[in-house]
Amino acid sequence: MTLTRALFLLLNLGGGLTLKICSFNIKSFGESKISKPDVLDIILESISRCDLMLVLEIKDVKGNAFGQLMTQLNSRYRTRADEFGYVISERLGRKSYKEQYAFIYRQKMVSVNAVYQYPDKQTGDEDAFAREPFVVWFSSPKTVPEAAVKEIDELYDVYQNVSELWQSENFIIMGDFNAACSYVPKRQWVNIRLRSDSQFVWLTGDKLDTSVKVSTKCAYDRVVLRGEKLVEAVNPESVEVFNFKDEFGLTEQQALAVSDHFPLCITVNQARRRG
Repeated sequence: MTLTRALFLLLNLGGGLTLKICSFNIKSFGESKISKPDVLDIILESISRCDLMLVLEIKDVKGNAFGQLMTQLNSRYRTRADEFGYVISERLGRKSYKEQYAFIYRQKMVSVNAVYQYPDKQTGDEDAFAREPFVVWFSSPKTVPEAAVKEIDELYDVYQNVSELWQSENFIIMGDFNAACSYVPKRQWVNIRLRSDSQFVWLTGDKLDTSVKVSTKCAYDRVVLRGEKLVEAVNPESVEVFNFKDEFGLTEQQALAVSDHFPLCITVNQARRRG
């Protein structure tokens, strides 16, 4: 399914510790992967490395697998002062093909201010997204024409909609954009407002490889920032692709059983004060 999966994350920045924010497209996540201990172990380890993890491509029709994932996560990695919480979207998509998005977060690090499901009913451009963007506003006292081309460009409209709805200046737009290789030819970047507007900072370069397959070197997964304080708080060098294939000594086939995407992470630090 060659469609953009993008989430908006609004962040209120405080002062103090750093915050590690990640996204992970767990291909076709559902009961099948929960039932495979070796696959589940890698998924849980990948999530536990982050303070805030965006999970994409949840295809759990019965609605049981994600709850089991959270139970396993908290039983293995939780302490009394460090429990993982989550917020999950409704099942989104056209016709019978539907997916969910979820944010998993350490409750001692962040809290949820509000949740908004973008309606994708803009006059004259209805149903632009195969799966509508899911928007979550977090606070952290610890921190400071091809289908893909069209959908990435439409994220600019989502930003405008949300910025009018919620009074926030710091935005993180992240997820599986399919923003590379054949999905976005070089000549089409000029047609993407999220890229041409200099107020949006793309932390992930076009040569970044977030795909598991050795034969595919594409920067499908992306992180885009907007907001002066947020841009100052994120060191571009903190961008990390967690290669669980190498980390756990897996073959390509074993790694692909987990997902065809590697998790993508950034670290948000305390905003630097100007002298």
